[in-house]
Amino acid sequence: MELTGLRMHARFARARIAHVVEPGPGRIEPRCRHYLPDECGGCQLQHLGYDGQLALKREIVADALERIGRLQVVVPPVIPAPDPWGYRSRITLAIAPGRRHAGFHPLDQAGRVFPLQQCEIAAPALMRLWEALRPALHLLPPDAEQLLLRLDRSGGLHAVIRSAGTEAWSGGRRLAESTHARGVVVTVWWQPAQGAPRVMAGDREAFPATVFEQIHPALADRIRADASESLGDVRNMHAWDLYAGIGETTDHLFRLGATVESVELDRRAVEAGERRWREAAREREESQRPEPAGIVRHVGRVEEMLSLLHDPGAVIANPPRAGMEEAVTRELLRRRPRCIVYVSCDPATLARDLGRLCGAGAQGVSGGSGETPYRITAVQPYDLFPQTAHIETVVRLEA
Repeated sequence: MELTGLRMHARFARARIAHVVEPGPGRIEPRCRHYLPDECGGCQLQHLGYDGQLALKREIVADALERIGRLQVVVPPVIPAPDPWGYRSRITLAIAPGRRHAGFHPLDQAGRVFPLQQCEIAAPALMRLWEALRPALHLLPPDAEQLLLRLDRSGGLHAVIRSAGTEAWSGGRRLAESTHARGVVVTVWWQPAQGAPRVMAGDREAFPATVFEQIHPALADRIRADASESLGDVRNMHAWDLYAGIGETTDHLFRLGATVESVELDRRAVEAGERRWREAAREREESQRPEPAGIVRHVGRVEEMLSLLHDPGAVIANPPRAGMEEAVTRELLRRRPRCIVYVSCDPATLARDLGRLCGAGAQGVSGGSGETPYRITAVQPYDLFPQTAHIETVVRLEA
């Protein structure tokens, strides 16, 4: 392998592959037409066979836990995705100046945008939407800078246009009509700078398209169920659901018999969760009440809300990539729930936070030596993001 553009740093070096002289074990031809020619930054591992990707991701998790968290933990094989292609329910396209085209950024080149033809990891329905939208980019606002395409749980399609400015735009209906003429029905949203997204055309009662939800719904459902069930018997127990999103874990814990307090920063996500619960209750003809007495949903930052919550017996936390603020790990140590399940999308911040919860340098395994505030009793990685270097990990801790 020949390298180019070598840049030395204090503890690492960066370079680009100029030429592959002889492919190594597991190297394959990438499936995506943009992966090599356009140096697409969306995927990082398409040149590896799928078994090789899973083995690499296991090593990434194990290395982070040992090197950053100083935890000696046995990491089992990664649970694979049901299908490593066509799984993404959401993609965000950058719009080139003048609306000439839209696509992704090349790796480490945020100032460039290559025109997207086909994304192999996006859901087929999103690619049908993109085929219908691509000829109509001239209908977007002149200051449009991003185009988010989303497939919701009910099969509805959404196009969210994010503008750099605040000048009013009224072209949503024309864009929806243009897309419909090509055989695709879409709800068009517009989000001005510093403003809230609003429906410009289509389903006025649509699920909020900018609310966070995992991009791989099928595997995310399994992870949520596994995380909840790993808490054990939660009947008559009080539980926390931290960084709760639209509240699917909250509802699952309640159905398992716990009373639940959830915390989520995005008010729209909380409102969507409340609405989903009411709709599900009506379908089951269980209740017309807005919320059951056993669920309390809080809106705010987790680190600012924990002091207001009742002491928990169990906690599920699913923080963003930055992990938990140190104030959160301190409060968990102070409250000492008997069990914590940590769902992470970043092995580095996971390892840092586990190091705080388990005691730096301690044996982080069940039965390990040394007194630690918490001990790790289970670790399980999942390949929630095939073809990329990202990985989801669920860790169970006991007091």
